Amino acid sequence: MSPQQAVAAVVVLAAGQGTRMRSATPKVLHEVGGRSMLGHVLAATAPLGAGETLVVVGAGREAVAGHLAAVAPGARPVVQDEQRGSGHAAAVALAAVPDLGGPVLVVNGDAPLLRERTVTDLVEAHRAAGAALTVLTARVADPTGLGRIVRDGTGAVTGIVEERDATPEQRAITEVNAGVYLGDAAALRGALARIGQDNDQGEVYLTDAVGLLVGDGETVAGTPAEDPDDVLGCNDRVELAARRRTLNDRVLDDLMRAGVTVVDPATTWVDVTATVAADALLEPGVQLRGTTSVATGAVVGPDTTLVDTTVGEGASVVRSHVLGSSIGPGASVGPFSYLRPGSDLGPGSKVGAFVETKNARVGEGSKVPHLSYVGDATIGRGANVGAATVFVNYDGVAKHHTTIGDHVRIGSDTMLVAPVTVGDGAYTAAGSVITHDVPPGAMGVARAAQRNVAGWVRRRRPGSAAARAAEAATGPGSGAEGDDAGGQGPSDTTTSRGS
Repeated sequence: MSPQQAVAAVVVLAAGQGTRMRSATPKVLHEVGGRSMLGHVLAATAPLGAGETLVVVGAGREAVAGHLAAVAPGARPVVQDEQRGSGHAAAVALAAVPDLGGPVLVVNGDAPLLRERTVTDLVEAHRAAGAALTVLTARVADPTGLGRIVRDGTGAVTGIVEERDATPEQRAITEVNAGVYLGDAAALRGALARIGQDNDQGEVYLTDAVGLLVGDGETVAGTPAEDPDDVLGCNDRVELAARRRTLNDRVLDDLMRAGVTVVDPATTWVDVTATVAADALLEPGVQLRGTTSVATGAVVGPDTTLVDTTVGEGASVVRSHVLGSSIGPGASVGPFSYLRPGSDLGPGSKVGAFVETKNARVGEGSKVPHLSYVGDATIGRGANVGAATVFVNYDGVAKHHTTIGDHVRIGSDTMLVAPVTVGDGAYTAAGSVITHDVPPGAMGVARAAQRNVAGWVRRRRPGSAAARAAEAATGPGSGAEGDDAGGQGPSDTTTSRGS
C-alpha cells in the first residue's frame, strides 16, 4: 500500500436481489440524484485511493458489471454465485486478492447518502484506535429493527446484537450498526473463515466477526457517523424516494450557502453531477440533471428541465425542456421551447415560444422568436427567423443541412427545404418554399400569385354570417366583395413580413 492510500482495498457488497424494489433493475443501479446508488458509494470511497476496489456482484451481475465499466472502470466485479450473507460476500471478495494486506473497507452498495467525510472520519478513528476492526455506527432516535452496538466500560465494542436476540436493556441502546466496517485484511479473513451458518437464514453474517475478534483479544472500535442519514440503506421504492429527497435537500443547501438563489427548494431538483454558480437564480419547478452547468447571473425557470446542458452568464431559460445543448451568455430561451441535443445558441441569441431546435447553431444576436422548427442548421449573426418557419431537413431517408448567413431575414411561414443556403443579408418572402440557394442580398420568393374569386361567399355560403357581413360591407348583390382578378405578382417591393 502506497503512502497516499488510506486503505488497501474497498469491498462493496452489491450482490443482493433487492426483491422489495419489485424491479427488473438490480437494486444498486436505481438512480438517486444523478448517480446510481452504487455510483454514490464508489464516489464516496474513491478519495481513499484504495489499491483495489472490489464490487461483489450476484443478482443482475451483467448489468452491474456493465455499469461499473462505464462509471468506474478501475473497479473489479467479483461474482458471488450464491448469496449467503454479508460475511460470505466479504470472504468471496478477499479470496479474489489472497495476497492483499492492510486495512480493508467493507460497505454496502445501497447507501446513496454516504459521504466522503464520513468514510475518512472512519479511517482516522480506526488509525487512532489501533483496532483490528472498526465499525461505523449511528445514533438514532428509533433503533427498532436494527443491530445494537454493545460496548464495555472502556467504550470498546464487544458485540453487535440483532434485535431478535437482544435483552430489554440492549434494546434500549440507540447506537446501531451502520453496516460499514474497516478492518485488517488478515484479521477479517481469519474471522470470516470461522463464522458458522447456524441461524434462521443459514447465512454468514459479517456482524459475527466482531464477537470472534473480541474473543481473540483483538480491539474492536466503533465510531458514530456525524449524520445518521449518511448510512441509510434503501430497500424499496418508498425508501428510494426518501433518499432522493434527503440528497436533494443537501445539494440545494450547499448551493444556497454558496450564493445560489433557490426560490422554492420543495420543487427544485438538482443532480449531484450538476453545477450552479453563485448569483444564479433557480425558479420553482426547475430540474437540473446530468452534467448541466449554470453560470453566474443566469435565470432558470420556472418549470424548466435541463439535461447535460450549459447555460452561460446572464442567460435566461423559461418553461422549457433542453437536452444536450449549449446556451450562450445573455441568450434567452422560452417559454415553451424544446432544445434537442446539439443545439448551440450564441451570445445574446433568442429561441422563443414554441420553438424546437435540433443539431442547430444559432449565431450571436440571432432570433427564432416563435412557432418554428430549426433542425440541422447553421444560422449566422444577427439573423431573424419569422414565425412558423420550418427547416425541412429530412427527405424520408437522410437528414440535410441548411445554412443561413449573417443578418438574414426569413419571412414568416417559410419552408427551407434542405440542403439550401440563404446568403448574407438576404431575405425570403413570407409563405415561400425555398428549394434553391438565395444569393447574398437577394430576396427569395417562391409562392403562387394571389387570386381573388369574386362573389364566392354569396354563391357558396348564402345566408351565412359571412355572407351577411359581406353584403353589409358592399351592398346586396353587388359582387364587390372581391373581383375575380389576379393579385399583384412578386416584385422588388415584396416584403418578408417576418417577425
